[in-house]
Amino acid sequence: MALGMLLALCAAVCMGTATVFQALGARAVTAGGPGAAVRATWQWPFLVGIGLDTLGFGAELLSLRSVPLFLVEAAVAGSLAVTAVVAAGVLHIRLRQVEWAAVGGVCCGLALMAIAAGREASGDGDDTMRLAVLAGSVGLAVVGWAVSARAGGVRHRAAVLGGMAGASFGVVAIAARLLPGFTVPGILIEPAAYAVVISGISGYLLLIDALQSGSVTGATAAMVIGQTVWPAVFGIVWLGDSTRHGLAPLAAAGFAISITGALALARFGEAEQATA
Repeated sequence: MALGMLLALCAAVCMGTATVFQALGARAVTAGGPGAAVRATWQWPFLVGIGLDTLGFGAELLSLRSVPLFLVEAAVAGSLAVTAVVAAGVLHIRLRQVEWAAVGGVCCGLALMAIAAGREASGDGDDTMRLAVLAGSVGLAVVGWAVSARAGGVRHRAAVLGGMAGASFGVVAIAARLLPGFTVPGILIEPAAYAVVISGISGYLLLIDALQSGSVTGATAAMVIGQTVWPAVFGIVWLGDSTRHGLAPLAAAGFAISITGALALARFGEAEQATA
């Protein structure tokens, strides 16, 4: 349990820091130039960011083996606090007082959940649930593609796509939780493994589209809600995640505080576009 919590925090630190490195890589390329986006990905800070994102995702997958979904996903959403603090020092972005309070709120909320969280249920779901998650990942990817292609004039397009990206990332977390193991022969025939891949790729593409469609704050806020709330409910209702005896209100308060803090830091969902 303690190791799982540590891995969840490591995931938040890696992912939050990765955003800042990717912003540094983007800054090193002249905006609007030919192939600027491609050239940005080959800058060393951007490559470091990709590596940190990969490490963070691996830590998240491992933490899901022993920690309830609601705690892991809240920790991942808390990576925005890491981005804010690192961006303040590296990108010289000034944090407002309310944002420093939000950083503290994320930390306090996660601490409350760590105190209250019980061990996740021992079951990994059944074959029917794994197939349902795979079908859901495919369906969500198709719907996301349709919305992205046809919703050019939709009001709040960024928030809609951000919410769908968050829902996809939520499927990734649930599918990873349903994996019975990581052995190579077995994982190749595991429906949940393919759900991780499909929802991971579609969520990433939807998030990029959302960030390019409008408000970074709106897109990130919608993503945070989609990524945390429904996976937490799924873990409690269908997978048996629980809190320590009598500490459910404390866990609920911690979850609410940490997610509220993350929403207050939503402009750091793309550190390059955060303004002082």
